[in-house]
Amino acid sequence: MAIKQLTIFVQNRQGSIVSVTNTLAENNVNIRALSIAETQDFGMLRLIVNDEETARKKLVEEGYLIKTIDVVGVKIGDAPGKLTAALGVLDKEGINVEYLYAFMARTEKHAYVVLRVEDNAVAEAALEKAGFHLITEADIEKL
Repeated sequence: MAIKQLTIFVQNRQGSIVSVTNTLAENNVNIRALSIAETQDFGMLRLIVNDEETARKKLVEEGYLIKTIDVVGVKIGDAPGKLTAALGVLDKEGINVEYLYAFMARTEKHAYVVLRVEDNAVAEAALEKAGFHLITEADIEKL
């Protein structure tokens, strides 16, 4: 049930990110969530998009180094303590969260959280057992 995340390595210089987003726009790929981590010389742009295959193909054609990984997406209520509840479920199961980022849906009062963990299946099972709704690729396409 994991969702696909693209990690794109970009140079840390003016115009790098707009080049990526322009390529996606020209190919009708819509960004649903993003996160960027930077160092002195490069950045790691993490994206959830509505069409992962097209995005990956077109960016590789442009010469970008890309890694596609499975991440866990979980829907949480947009209220204080809801993120803590989801993270608490994983902590209780001994699951380390390597990183996370969130985005809001346009019409719902929920946040969607993308989690990178060592074992997606174990994390997904724990979250579902605790009553959380997991995000699927089909959910991403509908956003």
